Amino acid sequence: MNSLEGKVAFITGGNKGIGFGIAQVLLEQGMKVAISSRNLETAQSAAQELEDSTGGTVLPLAVNVREYDHLESACGNIIAKFGRLDVLVANAGIGHFAPIDEMEPAKWEELIDTNVNGVFYSIKACVDALKKSKGYIFTISSLAGTNFFPTASAYNASKFAVTGMTQSIMLDLRKYDIRVSTIMPGSVTSHFNGHTPTAEDAWKIQPEDIGELLVDLLKINLFPGDIQKKSAAIPSFLVKILAVSMFIS
Repeated sequence: MNSLEGKVAFITGGNKGIGFGIAQVLLEQGMKVAISSRNLETAQSAAQELEDSTGGTVLPLAVNVREYDHLESACGNIIAKFGRLDVLVANAGIGHFAPIDEMEPAKWEELIDTNVNGVFYSIKACVDALKKSKGYIFTISSLAGTNFFPTASAYNASKFAVTGMTQSIMLDLRKYDIRVSTIMPGSVTSHFNGHTPTAEDAWKIQPEDIGELLVDLLKINLFPGDIQKKSAAIPSFLVKILAVSMFIS
C-alpha cells in the first residue's frame, strides 16, 4: 500500500517553481493537494495543469501569506473540501537584493513580512488540523539561511529566521507527533525573483527533485501505521542530501 495515498497537502506558492514541482510529485504519489497563489486565476491555471498531467485532485486558493486571515480561510477551505490536512509546505517567498545603503525600507518590510511572517502565519493557521492528523510541516528555507553574501541582507535575514524558527517549532510540536523539517536548497531552476528558466539551468536542482525529497521523508517518517517495512537499501534522499541541506525532527 502506498502510505501517501489519499493524504492531503497544502503548498503555499504552489503555482510555479519549487511549490509546483512539489505539488506534481505529491500528486503522482496519490495525494490530494491544495496550492495557493496571490491571484486566484493563476492558482486555477496551475491547478488545471497539474490535474491534466497527473490525473490528481488539486484545490486552487487565492492567498496572500502576509495576511493571517487568508491562511485561516485557506485551511478552512481545505478541511471543507478534503476533510483533513496532513502536510503543510510553507514555500511562498520573494527576494529583494541590494546593498544595505540602497535597500528601500518598503522592500525590506515586504520581504520580511512574506518570508518570515508568512511562514509563521501558515503554520499557526494550520497547526490545529495537523495536530489531529499527526502531520508533517516543511518550511522552505535556503542555503542563504546559513550562508551570507553581499546584497542579501534582507534575504539572509529572512532565511536565517526561517531556519531558526523551524528548529524551535520542531521542539514545540514534537509532543503532538507533528514532524517538522526545513529544506535549504542552493540553486534551483525556478521563476524566483523574476527569472525565466532556460536550458542553461539544467545544472541546478530541479523543483521535482525537492518534491522527491519530501516524498522520501514522508514515507520514512509520516503515518507510522501506514508505512511498510523498507528494504536495507540506502534511501534515495541520502543521495539528494548532497545537493540539498536539511534537518529532520
